[in-house]
Amino acid sequence: MVVNAGPRKGFNTDTLLCEAANGAQAAGAEIQRFDLFRLEKYTGCISCFGCKKERFKGKCICRDGLMPVLDAIREADGLIIGSPNYLSEMTASFRALYERLIFQNLTYNLETPCCNEHPIPVLLIMTSNADDTAYEALVQNYASTLIRFVGPAKYFVSGNTLQLKDYSKTDWAWTMFDVPAKQARHEAVFPRECARVRELGAALVQG
Repeated sequence: MVVNAGPRKGFNTDTLLCEAANGAQAAGAEIQRFDLFRLEKYTGCISCFGCKKERFKGKCICRDGLMPVLDAIREADGLIIGSPNYLSEMTASFRALYERLIFQNLTYNLETPCCNEHPIPVLLIMTSNADDTAYEALVQNYASTLIRFVGPAKYFVSGNTLQLKDYSKTDWAWTMFDVPAKQARHEAVFPRECARVRELGAALVQG
């Protein structure tokens, strides 16, 4: 299963997710995809604690646009999820899903802190216009929580990404960036990153 928590089709996050999905498909997986920015209205966790009742154990009961995504993840054999970095964090759409995905499995019980009875492997992809290592702690934290409550997780970061196809068409000069260097990096490095996430997508299926 693939979840895109970025808004732009055909750009960095979307491209890497497609490549990872291609790798998974080549290894024999069937792919179901959700684009969070194209769903019906939804929110993050509303702290209703419905998932803490025995009859709803491990299931978020908030009925909105995220419910089909959460239901599909519970039935999936693996999860590939990606987000661009916005202001040193994942997108708000990613956070909404993440809150509800994790909290439904959190029991507050010391003996059995997680009630997830169907752990699945996860590949987390993040894109950023900062250097590859700038948000290492951020993605490591997300990965460690996913390991605890969803299943074994790996992550991949694509940094110093090309945000626009043509920076000259912006109204302001984006002088913070070395645009030729970003373009050269995109042409030289991004294809290798696409190949790497294809491998990771296949490895997700192959176990």
